[in-house]
Amino acid sequence: MTGENPVYPFSAIVGQEDMKDALLANVVYPSIGGVLIRGEKGTAKSTTVRAVADLLPERDVVKGCMFRCGVSDSRNLCSSCREKIATSGKPETELVRMRVVELPLCATEDRVVGTMDIEHAITRGVKKFEPGVLAMANGNILYVDEVNLLDDHIVDLLLDAAAMGINFVEREGISYSHPARFLLVGTMNPEEGDLRPQLLDRFGLVVDVEGEKDPVRRSDVVKRRLEFERDPVAFCKKFESEQQAVRDRIIRAKESVSGIKADDLLINTAIKISLVLGVDGHRSDLTLVKTALAFAALDGQNEVKQEHVIKAAGLSLPHRLRRRPFEESRMDFGTIRALIEECYGSS
Repeated sequence: MTGENPVYPFSAIVGQEDMKDALLANVVYPSIGGVLIRGEKGTAKSTTVRAVADLLPERDVVKGCMFRCGVSDSRNLCSSCREKIATSGKPETELVRMRVVELPLCATEDRVVGTMDIEHAITRGVKKFEPGVLAMANGNILYVDEVNLLDDHIVDLLLDAAAMGINFVEREGISYSHPARFLLVGTMNPEEGDLRPQLLDRFGLVVDVEGEKDPVRRSDVVKRRLEFERDPVAFCKKFESEQQAVRDRIIRAKESVSGIKADDLLINTAIKISLVLGVDGHRSDLTLVKTALAFAALDGQNEVKQEHVIKAAGLSLPHRLRRRPFEESRMDFGTIRALIEECYGSS
């Protein structure tokens, strides 16, 4: 987008393919469960997140709704929009762009989930909700920098809302709920502390990023950034065709992903990998399958191929492996690749 505040183009970002793939997969298949990006500062984490939001098409939402309820998503409307549609039919709408909503590191529970005006409810008999960050995040990207430094309770609230797509608020016996469907993206520097395994497992995909080591690509990073800062509009214009190609790819993938079948081969491969690695629970199986489907859709395929499963495994499994205290979460990816090739080779 080349408006008053141009966003660095997604297609101009050098390297960081895993991070870009993980974000696009979540855009195509939102129930994958978000992305946690681990790595050092200055590796284009926030730049890439904002670049993804700039790629996405405008949404048709109910005009005046504080939650920006999507008109086409009838199953996920707030109570006010449901009443409006029930009484007057199709409501007045407006087109809005997807945006990045940032969660402050010092955010309290009330700031995150919102609050109820108890006095208003008691004196007037009507619920009055004061929206929080989760209300603003509905239909958008919720970006949490340094998520590992947040209180565990706050992280729990974010992950629960992301999983259910609904935010529940209860104060003094008065309850309220509203849609909270968003793409959760967390970033962290592992040197500043890790997330508890129970919280880490709730992120759909995890990406480890680092600065470019190749001198030529590292030079490209610097040159492009300087060029963008010198003249953002002209720089964005250079990448218009590449940007449009990515936009078209996303739209096609979102339209086609529901038609790609999760066949027995894909499901059994995901299960076999989890069992061999000793991964707890079933979240890893589901996430691997959904991510592979998203990659197939992004590649314009009508079925999942071996390479889609390998790529999905690399993003959905490493953070879910059992580990002993003080032992880093590392895996021999050659073992995973061999398992996948064995399953698909014998099919």
